[in-house]
Formats: sequence, structure tokens, C-alpha cells
Amino acid sequence: MWRSNNKAWVTRDLFTDWINEVFGTSVKKYLLEMNLPLHVLRVMDNAPTHPLDLQNDLLEEFKFIRIQFLPPNTTPLLQPMDQQVISNFKKLYTKVLFERCFEVTEGTNLTLREFWKYHFHIVACLKVIEKVWEGDTKRTLTSAWKKLWLESIVECDFEGFEIVPVEPVVNEIVSLAKIMGLEVDNSDIDELVEEHIQELTTEELMEFHCVSQQEVVEESLSEEEQEVTAKQESSGTIGEMLKAWETVASYTEKHHPNKAVAMHATNLFNDMLCHIFTKFSSIGKNKCL
Repeated sequence: MWRSNNKAWVTRDLFTDWINEVFGTSVKKYLLEMNLPLHVLRVMDNAPTHPLDLQNDLLEEFKFIRIQFLPPNTTPLLQPMDQQVISNFKKLYTKVLFERCFEVTEGTNLTLREFWKYHFHIVACLKVIEKVWEGDTKRTLTSAWKKLWLESIVECDFEGFEIVPVEPVVNEIVSLAKIMGLEVDNSDIDELVEEHIQELTTEELMEFHCVSQQEVVEESLSEEEQEVTAKQESSGTIGEMLKAWETVASYTEKHHPNKAVAMHATNLFNDMLCHIFTKFSSIGKNKCL
């Protein structure tokens, strides 16, 4: 379920909608397909976005779901995802991310900053997350319930059912980091993983939001200053290039045997490259005026 929120936060209303429109529907479908009785226990922490009266907000068809909240201030101690699942995931994510960074930058002049800026985007991030999550073991996920549902651990056939040590993963991360010229040791990785283990308060989130907005504004101003300098230095060259491109585009559209292909190619070139130089040129002229 995708919903818009200008602060990118989950609100009480959004979470209630998710329970009724996504969780309730999915769990009911699963139980019916598996011929299981309609009995569900939904265990949640006391986050501000989890309404304490959520049980009353369930749709009639989902009244078989029982909502149970963990005691206050016990989330890090009891919540399954906090029993090293998130910690292990972060370490594996960092390892896969560093591997990707190394693959892209090896044998090139790309800096790490350029990698983050030009070669790592939301799609690449999601692919890394998918790869890491698929690699998470059943042993790790089941073991996370040992403090809330010990019977589920005891009933498993695994011997010495503990989470597999991740020290080798940390060592791999450190090795990759050093190959890329970063001064990192095991304690740095542990600090990185544990850095956000505590949930942020509303005030901290607001402060983080303000700081992020300010950084965006400052970066935008800096980029504009660089653009103005580029325009002043090369407006004449840009004008010549644009005229040459107009000639090429006009000839191609007239004489290429496939008009659609020609038009698509010229439009793509215009959208991806020429428009920024056109912008430089027009601002440069205004500057001169």
C-alpha cells in the first residue's frame, strides 16, 4: 500500500488503513487457503503511530484479529526484529553494498562520492535490500522469537538454536573498505550498525527534517553558483554547439528512413543533454543584459 505523506512518516490513520486494507486481507486469505481457523494475534510495540484503541478500528470482517501491545519501554528487549535480526541485516546490507561499490569503482577513476551520486539510486538500493533479505536464514528469523515465544524455538529441530555469528561478515566489510582506501575497523562497523537502534522522538525527527531541508537548500545554492560560473565561461561555445545540433537534428529528421526512430532519438538527446545547455545559454544572456 502506497500513500503520500509530506513528512514521510507513518501516521495513526495510515497505520489503521494498512491494518484493514493490507494486513487483515492478507492474513485472512492465507488462513483460508491453508484451511486454518480464523484466529490471529497481532503483537505490536507502543509506537506513537500505533493507536491503543486499534482493536475497535478493525473492520467487522477482521474482528478475529486480536491486537496485543508489548509493555512500555520493552521493545528493544522483546520485539523479534530487535533480537539481532535488524543488526544482522544491516551488516549484510553493508557487505553487499561495499561489494557493489568495489565492482563499479575497481579499475576506474571513479571516487566514492561519484559512486554515491551517479551509480547508486533507489532501484539499486532496493536490489541490494532484496538480495540481503533473500539471504537471511530461517534460523535467524525463527531464533528472533525466543524471548516472546520460546515454544516455537524448542519445537524446532535445530540444535543449539542460536543466531549464526556475524564476525566473518564484519571482517569482510572491513577488508572491502580497506581495499577502497577507507580507514575502518570492526568497532566502526559495530558503531554503524548500532547507531540508529533507538527510535527517534518526534522532536528529533522534526530537527532531522529541518536540518535535511537546510542542507538541500545550501546544496542547491552551491550548484546554482557553479552553473552561473559555467555559463559565463562557455556561453559562446554552448551557442555554437546548440546551432550545430539543430543542423544535425533537422537533417536526421528529414532524411532518416524511419521517422519515428529519428524523432525519438532527437527528442531523447534534447531531453537528456541539450536542455541543460539551453538553460545555461539563456541565463548567460540574461546575465549579460
